[in-house]
Amino acid sequence: MSKFVVKHVAVLGAGVMGAQIAAHLANAGVPVTLFDLAAPEGDRNGIVKKALAGLKKLEPAPLASPARLALITPANYDDHIEQLRGCDLIIEAIAERMDWKTALYERIAPHVAPGAIIASNTSGLSIDALANALPAALRDRFCGIHFFNPPRYMRLVEIIATSHTQAPVLDQLETWLTSTLGKGVIRALDTPNFVANRIGVFSILAAMHHTQRLGLGFDEVDALTGPKIGRPKSATYRTADVVGLDTLAHVVGTMDKNLPDDPWHRYFTLPAWLSALISKGALGQKSGAGVYRKAGREIQVLDLQAQDYRPSAGKLADEVAALLKERDPAKRFAALRASEHPQAQFLWSLFRDIFHYSAAQLGQVADNARDLDLAMRWGFGWAQGPFETWQAAGWQAIARAVAEDIAAGRAMSDAPLPAWALEPDRQGVHTPAGSYSARSGKLHPRSALPVYQRQLFPERVFGEGADDRGVTVWENEGVRLWNLPEVDAGIAILSVTSKNHTLGAEVLEGILQAVARAEREFDGLVIWHDAPFAVGANLQQVSEACAAGQWDMLEATVEKFQRTSQSFKYAQIPTVAAVQGMALGGGCEFLMHASHRVLALESYIGLVEAGVGLIPAGGGSKEFAGRAAALAATTATPGEVFPFLQPVFQTIAMARVAKSAIEAVELGFAREQDIVLFHPGELLFVAIGQARAAATAGYVPPPRLQGVPVAGRNGIANFEMVLVNMREGGMISAHDYRVARSAAVALCGGEIETGAKVDEEWLLAVERKEFVALLRTPETQARIRHTLDTGKPLRN
Repeated sequence: MSKFVVKHVAVLGAGVMGAQIAAHLANAGVPVTLFDLAAPEGDRNGIVKKALAGLKKLEPAPLASPARLALITPANYDDHIEQLRGCDLIIEAIAERMDWKTALYERIAPHVAPGAIIASNTSGLSIDALANALPAALRDRFCGIHFFNPPRYMRLVEIIATSHTQAPVLDQLETWLTSTLGKGVIRALDTPNFVANRIGVFSILAAMHHTQRLGLGFDEVDALTGPKIGRPKSATYRTADVVGLDTLAHVVGTMDKNLPDDPWHRYFTLPAWLSALISKGALGQKSGAGVYRKAGREIQVLDLQAQDYRPSAGKLADEVAALLKERDPAKRFAALRASEHPQAQFLWSLFRDIFHYSAAQLGQVADNARDLDLAMRWGFGWAQGPFETWQAAGWQAIARAVAEDIAAGRAMSDAPLPAWALEPDRQGVHTPAGSYSARSGKLHPRSALPVYQRQLFPERVFGEGADDRGVTVWENEGVRLWNLPEVDAGIAILSVTSKNHTLGAEVLEGILQAVARAEREFDGLVIWHDAPFAVGANLQQVSEACAAGQWDMLEATVEKFQRTSQSFKYAQIPTVAAVQGMALGGGCEFLMHASHRVLALESYIGLVEAGVGLIPAGGGSKEFAGRAAALAATTATPGEVFPFLQPVFQTIAMARVAKSAIEAVELGFAREQDIVLFHPGELLFVAIGQARAAATAGYVPPPRLQGVPVAGRNGIANFEMVLVNMREGGMISAHDYRVARSAAVALCGGEIETGAKVDEEWLLAVERKEFVALLRTPETQARIRHTLDTGKPLRN
């Protein structure tokens, strides 16, 4: 297969999805031309420019950095259609109207470059029917490409082939989407709403049916169908509001129109209350009201009996909550089915009908059960897909229960379970050898595309088997040192094993020993574990030591923390931090000290110590002071470091967290030369390669900092002027002032002469002294306790 190179992409349609797809392409550094109709008056690119301006306001942010907007060029079909000739990939993302889409295809066809791929981002229209609007010469490079909203954050992309699509086109596109955009790709069949929406929208319709049947409130159902059963916090009705009730109606309409023979067809219609909301313009979150609305600070929910909104207060009944706490899924499902409580009956009925529908439709919508389950994980945020949940609860027991309910008329449809689901020796659909395909009657192994070799530990479905996590070299209670001989026997991997990867005493001691051992026995070291990377120091240990007045021990611990950070920086072998998820406080300082960094795009990195009344003291303040001096050295006035400290001070004092790896580079937590990956599953593979490359190149650690000019007293005084005004204006408290001043002292190298030159140990001593002094204050101790108790910061 020839290499697929994407130098430029065209996105057709600047609506909600088109603009956000363009944004994510720009996140990946891919130049994009975003097309829409020419504006009838004023700037002819006005429609696109308005959409691009809107990207800056959306939350969660579609752009990993506002600077990425520069990669998107606005265009309109009338003036710029010739620019399509320079595009390797064309993604059509206009409204879900077959006639509009086919008319657009006829218009662009003469301008498509030879070899370019054309793809439609449709949520359910027939891809084969769309292909017929293209000239025969273009049909073999056309397919469906269904992104989920929001495209930056939702993992799933469904690729749908037509009867004409060349197999290499699909392989090239899947490879590119996986590695360049970080997507989980499912090959969907060309059936209405494809895989995830077919099952996911059915699950919403089933929930609506059982809500009405059992007389439950919408907020009550959301309490039942959220994290308690492994679903997102938005659960059912909040999800409908977020997606848009009109969008949901469109997808349901597609099922109603195109699936007349589906045994569940009578449910493919909107409840009267939902149609009434849409007719009134109450479309959900985007219109300010839907199933829910916000009145001041109060969240209200629609009450059908009262025909009005009331305060949202839905919760689980105690007896149902107790049933859900049962750890054995087989016992949990048996108890739900046996209970007469309406909430328990709702949950059993919902799962039963999803199991039933998924089994009945598997052969029509997906190549195999793994694809369907992963589609629900990646597209709807379910912790497990329906077949995983069924298999975990005991396949035979669940199959018998579902069949009994069908026979008794309790299920939503009287369609029988397919024969394969009732085979007496069947224990599930997922095995280490592959997942069951209802189309072929065989187990289908995972894709053999080379891109998946980059995922050393791919996401597994239940029953597929766990990954062998390498060979342990050494471990203690806080860390594990191991390696993967089949990948590179000379590169060690260091994983923190504490809860949430907090950095307590056992972790610090473990890292020091592990780094020393890696220096002796290996060529390089990768710091990697599942997300989060690290959420900072173990505050529980810190709080207990403060309460006991163990100040000498605390100062020694801070000094050890600093030595641990330094061990990464000055190791005789390259140290590569492979980061995904949160890297906060000490976790951020660790990655700052590593010789190299490989970051997943969705990494949230920051020095957040100010939130608990502290300052960075694991070498973070020292690092920024040294970097400011290095930047100043490149100017005509090398001793003037203060200007380079100002943005850093603001970042630390405000406990600002980078909302992407790209922003982490901009804020100085990472370096321009660091690698940013879009697929977190590739982190370890690339990090091992980075460590090997550095070792092969003869890596030598940097010299220790010495002769560093500091901003000193004048720098501190400059920061104080700003802080005094903020305190007097009521913008910060007296203790906020103290914490921020301590950050200024650490960054400025202490209260010494401006321009004085110091070494690394001096800078470490200053940040350590300021840190411990803050720990002694009742205000900081109160902030730490409050954070431990509530998970939220305290402003005192």
